[in-house]
Amino acid sequence: MQAQVLEGGFADPSIDAAYAFRAVMIAMARPGEIVTVAGAQPPAPLSAAAGVVVLTLCDPETPIHLAASHDTPQLRDWITFYTGAPFAEARHAMFAVGAWDDLPLADFRLGTAEYPDRSTTVIVERRNLSNDGAVLVGPGIKEKAALSLPETQAFKTNAKLFPLGLDFIFTCGERLAALPRTTRVT
Repeated sequence: MQAQVLEGGFADPSIDAAYAFRAVMIAMARPGEIVTVAGAQPPAPLSAAAGVVVLTLCDPETPIHLAASHDTPQLRDWITFYTGAPFAEARHAMFAVGAWDDLPLADFRLGTAEYPDRSTTVIVERRNLSNDGAVLVGPGIKEKAALSLPETQAFKTNAKLFPLGLDFIFTCGERLAALPRTTRVT
C-alpha cells in the first residue's frame, strides 16, 4: 500500500464524520440545496465531496460499486484503508460512485416492498453543480427548487417507483446536493 493511500482521510474522524453526516442529511432533507463539505482529500478522480460521503456513509457492511470512470487501484486502496467497504458489482452495491455516463442505473438495487431502504445510493460526480436546470418538487422543498441534472427522464422514472427507487447524491469539488427518490423532477 502506497503512502498516499494513508493520506486524505478525516483529520479528526469522529468530529469530521459528525459534521459530514449532518451535511449529507441536510442535503437529503432539502433536495436541490447545495451544501459545502470539507475534510477529505481522496485520490483522483474522486472529488472531495464524494470522498466525504464515502468516508461518512460507507463501512464494512456497505458494498460499494466503482464505475469505470472511478475504478482505480489508488481509489480502491483509499476506500479499503479508510472504510473497509467491500467492492461489488452494481446489482449488489449499497453505494455506487462515478460519472453519470458510466453508472449502470438499471443494474442497481431498487429495494423491495418489505425493505425499500435496501436500495443503492448513487453518488454522481459532476463537472458542474448549480441551482438551475431541472425543477424539483416534493418533500423538503417549500415550493420548488432547481438543480443542474445530467438528464431528467431517469429521475422522472425513478420517482414513479416510490417507495422503491434510487437515492442520488451529486458531487462537484467540495459541494454536494441530493435527490432522494421522493423528489419529482418536472
